[in-house]
Amino acid sequence: MSIAARQTDVLPLEANRLSGAPLDIDSLKQNTEFLIESEEQLRSCYGDTHEIAIKKSLGTLDRYCREFILRSPFLCLSTQHENGSADVSPRGDPSGFVKVIDDKTIAIPDRPGNNRLDSLSNIVSNPSVGLLFIVPGFEDTLRVNGRAFLSRDPELLASLAVNNRTPTLAIVVDVHEAFLHCAKAFRRSKLWRSDSHHDRKELPSLPAMVTEQISGEAVEKNLAEKMGDDIEKEYQATMY
Repeated sequence: MSIAARQTDVLPLEANRLSGAPLDIDSLKQNTEFLIESEEQLRSCYGDTHEIAIKKSLGTLDRYCREFILRSPFLCLSTQHENGSADVSPRGDPSGFVKVIDDKTIAIPDRPGNNRLDSLSNIVSNPSVGLLFIVPGFEDTLRVNGRAFLSRDPELLASLAVNNRTPTLAIVVDVHEAFLHCAKAFRRSKLWRSDSHHDRKELPSLPAMVTEQISGEAVEKNLAEKMGDDIEKEYQATMY
């Protein structure tokens, strides 16, 4: 594989971030005057929780939760291994890809990926999960927390098929809590505003960046572009 010198002109935001004085992380950790080490300390930094924010938490999926899930083509799945290591994984498919089995149960298809199996291994170890459902154009989101298990039930998998391809397994979640989350994060981030979107060409293709992360050397431009084209072809061939 041909390797070129590291490119520094493709990371202007990183250069800008590093322009200020560096923080001493060890000092931050050791300065107990400003550390938050208990929930009591934490709560003292904020006002009282609004009554509605407490009462909006539901133990089942009501019609608005179900309608939100039916419109959502994307979610983030949060899991944690019993050893304490945590992970967040994106899951996406056509809108309504998450099956609402009943008002306490949903099923998420596991589509082909890189076979790291981080989320699935965590669930086997520790069934607690958190989900964040996102609907394009909606600035509010739906949060769902519960306990999950993995199933290869043929009937369930058949109901989750896309393009006549059934998933390898399904993540079935027993819902313990569900609530709608306000739009502030999306408003602040301007996530859906096209004028706030970045040009993907600001950074090399995914395989080029990963290759550099592994080797320590940047991939030359022509090869990086070819790697980008190749992964696009792979996406088309292995999506399901």
